[in-house]
Amino acid sequence: MTVDTRFVYDAATAVDPLGDAEREAEKATKHNRAKVGSGRPSSLLYTYGPGSIMDLPQFTIMPTGLDDWDRIWRRRDGIPQIRAPRLREVVGKLLRSRDVQLRPHPWQPKKISLSTEGNDLGVPARVFPQWLRCTGCDMLGTVSQFAYTNTHPFRADLACFEHAKCTGRSGNRTRKPVRRTAVPARYLLACVDGHLDEFPYDEWVHHWKPCPQAEFPALKMVDRTAGKGASAVIGCESCGARRGMNEAQGEAGKSKLPNCRGRHPHLDAFEPKGCRNEARLMLVGASNLWFPATQSIIVMPESSQEETGDLAARIRVALGEKLAKYADDLDTLRDVLDGKVDVSELSDEKLAQAVATALLPPESAQELDAWAKQWDPVDLLVPEWQYLLKDPLGLRHEDEVSGLTLSRRDRGPELRPEITRVLAVERLRKVNALVGFTRIDDMDRVGDLPQRLAPLTRAPYPAWTVATEDRGEGIYLQLDEAAVAAWETRIETTEIWRAQRDAHRRNFYRRFSETAQDVDPDTRLRPPRYWLIHTFAHVLIRELAMTCGYSAASLSERLYAWPESESREAAAGLLICTTASDSDGTLGGLVQLSEPDRLECVVSGALYRATRCSSDPICAMRTPQDPEDFLHGAACHCCVMASETSCERANRFLDRRFLVDLPGSGVGFFGRAD
Repeated sequence: MTVDTRFVYDAATAVDPLGDAEREAEKATKHNRAKVGSGRPSSLLYTYGPGSIMDLPQFTIMPTGLDDWDRIWRRRDGIPQIRAPRLREVVGKLLRSRDVQLRPHPWQPKKISLSTEGNDLGVPARVFPQWLRCTGCDMLGTVSQFAYTNTHPFRADLACFEHAKCTGRSGNRTRKPVRRTAVPARYLLACVDGHLDEFPYDEWVHHWKPCPQAEFPALKMVDRTAGKGASAVIGCESCGARRGMNEAQGEAGKSKLPNCRGRHPHLDAFEPKGCRNEARLMLVGASNLWFPATQSIIVMPESSQEETGDLAARIRVALGEKLAKYADDLDTLRDVLDGKVDVSELSDEKLAQAVATALLPPESAQELDAWAKQWDPVDLLVPEWQYLLKDPLGLRHEDEVSGLTLSRRDRGPELRPEITRVLAVERLRKVNALVGFTRIDDMDRVGDLPQRLAPLTRAPYPAWTVATEDRGEGIYLQLDEAAVAAWETRIETTEIWRAQRDAHRRNFYRRFSETAQDVDPDTRLRPPRYWLIHTFAHVLIRELAMTCGYSAASLSERLYAWPESESREAAAGLLICTTASDSDGTLGGLVQLSEPDRLECVVSGALYRATRCSSDPICAMRTPQDPEDFLHGAACHCCVMASETSCERANRFLDRRFLVDLPGSGVGFFGRAD
């Protein structure tokens, strides 16, 4: 495998647990099971992707970069791919890899419990952090100083590291050494450019000098108040030095920490020129340790241009440099592509068009830079909105390629007039792809994203990235654009909107990276119609969850809310859907609620509940004032806010006053709801 030289990397340390097992089997020696845990595809994409830290029952691990996943995939004759041409094109531009593939996680279900399907697959990971603490005697050491136990064939949760000769703490020592479980030492160093490193305990306790008594000092971590910040004390048993971890906390602690070394532990590599940033103290379980950068689409029927582009990419990958050789001989080209790309039912005209597209030169770095500077993630939503504007052809109109199945619903006589169209989305497919991750700040909180985005591979241009394919159902509602535009114009002159805009500016400047000072915060503020539709989606999710058969956490939103601009027409609509990556996600209970009489009850009930909150009047009157910088108004967990799995904006940009009239406020789009 070719490895990019921009990273300092030792190939001898490659993570290949199944390869280790194969080599041990050849020697006829017993080998512990390679798999130590499991996770759902969604969690491995949004919570525990490459570079994150995953909690297992006894220790923590870090899924490695996609380079190591290639060793897993190469054990198979064929590698599955997820078809989503529109998403693949955008991901390819973001990763600077024109022919990037979207692949699922390396997993295969078992036909029966004792079968071996999928045993040669899995997500490779390494133990991280590799400093462990004995729970019996507080000994602090690296993973090599502890014994690893993992012998039960059906209980991977019993895998653990143990201190084999623990004698207990002072004053409570045992006569005979016993085996005690070791747990991860919970301190790390991180920087805003996505680097992560072990905390240098031995250097810390000796104030960055060598121990005067031993070359390899014996360390202990005394931690009796877990959960109260950096409360541990590091002690050296060799020389008696002691130093508390609380010295590394806060602004004062930054000056006592070393500079970032530019380490990417998921790639087992360092930045060759180091890192210019200061390191920050981080706990293993911190919520801002890993933020995924993902892109997703609802797969719609493909246009002829998308079909041609996708076919051209597959032909280019299959033939490589030989493409130009066979470009003018379509008969020979078909023979060469046999078994690689199915072009048997393709006409010569379409095949020639695909070949011509495949031969086009790639975009230059300057062109990609210009595209990235102008590109907005909303661009992925525009084709979905444009397709949903069209009435489906009859009842249960199904597109064979995308699987999208739509049905037009009549408007009930009692449905609010502001809702102009209703579609039942009886089947849909959503594809989500990972393009990188950030630390310290979430992706949409970072202005200079290309610099802050941590890579998934050592190679500069990844050949593939991991993706998930979710299936489900949903309800689509479209609002009256003229009414929304008129309401939005009125809202932009109100004191409530000025207060929200000022709070967003304060939040932006306090949380954004130092190199994002040239970004106008107003360009990151969602327009009033987004607040309206976002709040409406949340109250609908709460109401739908009471009768549809899905929990509120299983329902998610897809918002189409942007004003008219030079590049796109205005949009005002929303899709409430349920998707699951490891099941069909189509019980039918959500679609049934799109029927006219039922939807009338859902909408009226949701708006009525939005007028009241158990935290009123505090919630109903909440408006951010200087120095407050929260990004919501009349919204709280008692009335509007939803789970993280449901909301695409982490419960930001919500305000019930924009939805319905509350006491003292008459700016609601739907007016009075009681």
